[in-house]
Amino acid sequence: MKKILLVLTLCLGVTGIQAQQDTNVQLKGTVVDTVAQYVYLQKFHNKMFTTIDSVKVVDGNFSFKTKVKLPELYGLSVNTNDSPLYIFLEKSPVSVKLSPLQYYNKSVVEGSASQDLFNSYRKTDDIEISKFIKEHPTSLVSAYVLYRNWSYRLTPEQITQNIALLDKSLHNSTYVKELQELVKVLNGLSVGKIAPDFTATDQDGKSIRLSENLKGYTLIDFWASWCPPCRKENPNIVAAYKQYHDKGFNVFGVSLDKKKESWVKGIKDDQLNWLHVSDLLFWNSKIAKLYGVRAIPGNYLVDSKGVIVAKNLHGEELQTTLKSLLDKKAN
Repeated sequence: MKKILLVLTLCLGVTGIQAQQDTNVQLKGTVVDTVAQYVYLQKFHNKMFTTIDSVKVVDGNFSFKTKVKLPELYGLSVNTNDSPLYIFLEKSPVSVKLSPLQYYNKSVVEGSASQDLFNSYRKTDDIEISKFIKEHPTSLVSAYVLYRNWSYRLTPEQITQNIALLDKSLHNSTYVKELQELVKVLNGLSVGKIAPDFTATDQDGKSIRLSENLKGYTLIDFWASWCPPCRKENPNIVAAYKQYHDKGFNVFGVSLDKKKESWVKGIKDDQLNWLHVSDLLFWNSKIAKLYGVRAIPGNYLVDSKGVIVAKNLHGEELQTTLKSLLDKKAN
């Protein structure tokens, strides 16, 4: 009996691993709670979705047979301007009841074990990532969650430790490869290291170089006008700037905005009276990648020589750090 159980366990372990391959997706469904002419299939990359195919809705029904990499996370929507339904597609047939209500949260997906696991995780997303990976080491969902939900919370060492918990079949996935690159970047951005220099464009189209604008202590602040937590944090930075600017505190804003008008309006509305730059590339921002920024608001505090003094200072922590550095210097 023990031998039989061992064989079954091994078989289950093997079938739990699905190597990614280019395969014709078997995806069909119905559209509810709206009148839509088309359903759009979107590819996920770097927190963004790009449309790769669309099909016409006929009598409320739709069907895709697009050749895509499976298993993988995709987006499904009836409007490309809105955030889509996050859907893990597999090589098996998948059916969807697609509803745009409540950001697609009323949609129902059947036939995807990965989607079931993903939905389960989202209901209990306070679960510690190492525990989740150990319970599901062969699932692409584990690699995605580590990449999307945890990379910005972990040190480079912790990211590497969690990658090691994933089955080797996932080490060639896009998520793990990008995490490995992120680790390399973050290792060069620890306190005491020199912040990478860069040149970018301000609101008026003028090229601004970071190294030419470092005086006293400078907060390299990553934000965006579309980011509610950023807008909530901005008054705190403004207060710190007003209190400590005369003592040597400056801010260098780096926006992950997509539209110049929104960026400029955000600066004006929040009264951010310091230098600003943006390449207007959203999460494809080259500066954000250079600094390993995976979530905003995020920041690096550097001295006049560009040496990193602290990272991700928010709320009272920013005030406390500046008080320690600048009030001491003034005395």
